[in-house]
Amino acid sequence: MKNVAAFMLISSIALVSCKKETATITKVDPKTGKTVTVEVPADSVAKVAENPAIKDSAGVFTQTFKLEKGKTYPLTTYQRDVKTMEDPQGKTITATSESTDEMNFTVNDIKGNVYDMTLNLVAKRNSQSAQGKTVIVDTKQAIPKEDDLKMIWNINKALTGNKLNMKMDTKGNVVSITGFDAVYTKVTNAVGTLIKDANQKASVVASLKETFNEKVLKDQLNKNLTIIPKKGVKIGEKWTTSENADASGSVKVTSNYILKSVGNGTAEISVTGGIPKKTEKKTQGPITHSLSSELAQNGTIKFDQSTGWITNQNIDVKTTQIETISDGKQSQSMKSTSKSSVMVNPSAK
Repeated sequence: MKNVAAFMLISSIALVSCKKETATITKVDPKTGKTVTVEVPADSVAKVAENPAIKDSAGVFTQTFKLEKGKTYPLTTYQRDVKTMEDPQGKTITATSESTDEMNFTVNDIKGNVYDMTLNLVAKRNSQSAQGKTVIVDTKQAIPKEDDLKMIWNINKALTGNKLNMKMDTKGNVVSITGFDAVYTKVTNAVGTLIKDANQKASVVASLKETFNEKVLKDQLNKNLTIIPKKGVKIGEKWTTSENADASGSVKVTSNYILKSVGNGTAEISVTGGIPKKTEKKTQGPITHSLSSELAQNGTIKFDQSTGWITNQNIDVKTTQIETISDGKQSQSMKSTSKSSVMVNPSAK
């Protein structure tokens, strides 16, 4: 699950009879679902550029990017998973994992409608907790003492501190990302300090290249940076996207978006959806094996109205899976639930 955006717009500044300045904010009323305008004191409203990146035309909002040369924009992703397994006797085991990838983007130059940027890979952190024990691999800390964690730390450490060159147009389309070969070489050298076998070393680097390359990173950034459809949407309007949840493409994750509000310098989008409950059964002789699963997501994404850059994403995802074996007389079930928090720029909540 890697997917999901939001807004707010200052429509006008007016003088009321007492001469006090006010600003009008457009949003969706949570009780009625209708679009309403609310007047608030002008001094409580964030300053927005005269020609913001997220703006409306005849009530239809579109998203572009208006970044400044020399400025750096953050994109830290964080995910926390709490998985609980329950066996047929009702005994449960809970495990928690967390991962943080810290990166940012510096605008070097602007040529026409294309930004020349440096993608800075800053830091990586992973932790796992189960049965009272916690292990942490953090590139901002010293190498772990455990042998099985040293390899992970070495690879992560080699990945961070690198710079990639990225070109992105003002509509948020990532044109190109280059500089991967230098990163692969750095990782190869780091792995070589722990693995002497040439085949094993090549296998580790090959695996990295499958998950860390231009296509994978472009797909990730295109999903994170731009959410509003190119045609634009109105306040309260809903749109839907879907992506494959498995390699075969037979299962799809659906994401439903609604532009909740635009104003006070922020555009806010709500996210719901997931994978509807699905049950598969297989029978062999007297034994029936069934597997049911479902996924639900709910959260918000916020964008800076002036620049178009994502300021925060906070989505909760719950996955439930129940596996049952029955002989017609009795049955046993194993239940697994996973509660995840998927965030972008979590410190901006």
